[in-house]
Amino acid sequence: MSTFFVQTSHSQIYEVGVFGGGSNLIGDVGSTTYIAPNAPALGLMLKWNRSPRHSWRVSIIYSDLKGKDSKSDDPRRLQRDYSFDANLLEISAGMEFTFVEFDLHKSGIQFTPYIFSGITSAKHPNYYFDNSGDYISEGTDSWAFGIPIALGLKSNITNHLVLGFEIGARYTFSDELDGSVPDSEQKQPIFSFGNINSNDWYVFTGFTLTYTFGQRPCYCNF
Repeated sequence: MSTFFVQTSHSQIYEVGVFGGGSNLIGDVGSTTYIAPNAPALGLMLKWNRSPRHSWRVSIIYSDLKGKDSKSDDPRRLQRDYSFDANLLEISAGMEFTFVEFDLHKSGIQFTPYIFSGITSAKHPNYYFDNSGDYISEGTDSWAFGIPIALGLKSNITNHLVLGFEIGARYTFSDELDGSVPDSEQKQPIFSFGNINSNDWYVFTGFTLTYTFGQRPCYCNF
């Protein structure tokens, strides 16, 4: 008579690491180039790999956002010559999905493209441009919610390190990141400009480096 014991552990593997790269804004002030990093961006991230194809991911990234009309190809912006330099603190959460299986417990180097999406919330200062084109701070901050859409490539470079490169655009539900719309409702009719039907975007471009840890997972339920 034989007795068999089947272990159904659901412990998972985790990744913790850093993001380093640059940022740029797509809005009513500055360059009209979609991917043009012009300020540093640094962050931390944590992943929970639920299967070889998808993982839950959270991150926090800090960056400057800079925009100069002098860097634009639009003659109207060149003539206007507005510029701004503001800080941004983003918290994001969502799912990362790989296009092929990325099982970190298999031997050898693995490589896969991936896509990430979820939700973001970005803290930014409120400001506007007066009739002379001067940058005027409102002395307050706001949180802009958004949807991230990131494409990347990653590979395990050692048994515990994963190196990646990604470009991530954030569509926000705000038109206030570039100062084209004041946060104050009293000032909005006077100092708003640009395309009021188009919200602001910003883009993070850079590298990720994560360290993997945790017990060998059971993916049988996924």
